[in-house]
Amino acid sequence: MTKIDLNIIKIELFGCPIHQLSMEQTIAIIDHSIENRIFLQHVVVNAAKLANMQKDAQLKESIINCNIINADGQAVVWASKLLGKALPERVAGIDLMENLVKLANQRNYRIFFFGAKEDIVRKVVDKYSDIYSPGIIAGYRNGYYSKEDEPEIAKQIADSKADILFVAITSPKKEIFINAYKDIMNTPFTMGVGGSFDVVAGITKRAPKWMQNSGLEWLYRVIQEPGRMWKRYLITNTQFIGMVIKYKLGLNKKL
Repeated sequence: MTKIDLNIIKIELFGCPIHQLSMEQTIAIIDHSIENRIFLQHVVVNAAKLANMQKDAQLKESIINCNIINADGQAVVWASKLLGKALPERVAGIDLMENLVKLANQRNYRIFFFGAKEDIVRKVVDKYSDIYSPGIIAGYRNGYYSKEDEPEIAKQIADSKADILFVAITSPKKEIFINAYKDIMNTPFTMGVGGSFDVVAGITKRAPKWMQNSGLEWLYRVIQEPGRMWKRYLITNTQFIGMVIKYKLGLNKKL
């Protein structure tokens, strides 16, 4: 693969750089980084995250410092096209994770799974071991720990000699951890995967394809967890729509 200059293939949307990459291109870049032991940190953004970044400086800093930023939400892809900064397609975090697990099996890469509750991360490891091979599992650890535990966790990841690190912990906590210990862990590729472990473990269900393609995956999450999700998505989705409208009407000239 010819090395791609990530600096020249990105747009900026509401103060956040996002790379104009398809799923296939993203996987190729990640494969190249693992094969050549080049550190790469990945993050995805959706409408909610872009809205929250406007008032959360720590969250914004943790995202814009990542090496690859993909558009996870369909709404972000639509907004990019409406505002004349078209992204090629949605690169959903869970789909990318699943593709990278498959890649690990093909390329003999090893993965460390970090985050979620103990029973959930264990189910994820068992499922991928059954589908592919136990050989792709470098190690795992739940996401419940204190600040004092961090050096020991970083050493556990380093000792596993993992090629890929999936982190199912909230932002910006996971990005802060990765930035603080990336030299110790020495893992070529790291990726925050949000609630993907819950989906793989069968705790929560993914929206049907038609809802994913229609930008309604957020609604499916609200239906599954109304008490926790309705207010979050009502507020952030409304904010995001307002941001797009203001720019389109010329009320806000800064993207």
